Amino acid sequence: MFTIPTFPKTPKSKAPKRIAVLTSGGDAPGMNAAIRAVVRTTIALGSEAMGVQRGYSGLLEGLIHPMVPSSVANIIQRGGTILRTSRCPEFMKPAGRKKAISILRHHGIEGLVVIGGDGSFRGAKLLHEESGIPVMGIPGTIDNDIPCTDDTIGFDTAVNTGVQLIDKIRDTASSHDRIFLVEVMGRHSGMIALHTGIGGGAESIIVPEVKTSVKSISESIERGIRRGKTSSIIVVAEGCQFGGVTPLSKELEKLGYSTKMAILGHTQRGGSPSSHDRLLASTLGAVSVHALLSGVKEGMVGVQGPEVRITSFKKIQGKPAELPEELLEVARNLAV
Repeated sequence: MFTIPTFPKTPKSKAPKRIAVLTSGGDAPGMNAAIRAVVRTTIALGSEAMGVQRGYSGLLEGLIHPMVPSSVANIIQRGGTILRTSRCPEFMKPAGRKKAISILRHHGIEGLVVIGGDGSFRGAKLLHEESGIPVMGIPGTIDNDIPCTDDTIGFDTAVNTGVQLIDKIRDTASSHDRIFLVEVMGRHSGMIALHTGIGGGAESIIVPEVKTSVKSISESIERGIRRGKTSSIIVVAEGCQFGGVTPLSKELEKLGYSTKMAILGHTQRGGSPSSHDRLLASTLGAVSVHALLSGVKEGMVGVQGPEVRITSFKKIQGKPAELPEELLEVARNLAV
């Protein structure tokens, strides 16, 4: 359960009469639950809800339409995003944002909720600063790499998907006495690899934040062999120093190991969101609307411990989330 902040009541005449929501960047399981929460909370509290198709690109094209409670019926269990998403380099240019601001004002939008990751929040910050339009951000990314929040929408589902697939791979690895290199998503962050590796009982976990050597990986494999293990699972973040499982496999083969590779890739992005992600998304979506209607001008709605908190976009820019050192220590000890 989350502890939800209370907001002072704002006179209805000063509250945004029309709030829009968009999803931006990579999709994540639970985005639909967040959209649903934003739309229904907005309507329940007496304002109009609008949906922006295809993220900032759709905003520049004016792809904005009214949303009613039935617009978000039966979507909480669906992966992806019904509003669709995209990346939009044009929006990061002043001329692009000026056009977007004009379109928002033309549609009478007085508050915006952006569901996405770090790049999406950079755009949200600039849009607010240049227009004065209140903007709230909801962290929606499977990487869980956003600072000032312990959790992001989609992370729990992505980890569960990875663990389930590793369980299946381990059956084959054990049956054939093999070493499997399992690549998970994470170009700049090892959060998925760390959680998936611990949950899947991996013998080694290779993350971008921690440099390692082929020799140390070999030593880990040999320790397992001396203890009677006939197979090993090595979880590798795609953005690690080796550049993924293929180069690492070639290095291990030089040392005489025969390896098999499995790249989980976008399987971790799709699928029905876990109950945790549905609850997280619903909570953050509802709080984002309460914040806008209470006069909050900008910021990301995240969770720190059991508390839902709002952090200014300025405080999260350029501050990558760090892997918990205590969890890295857990992983090292379990691999002994």
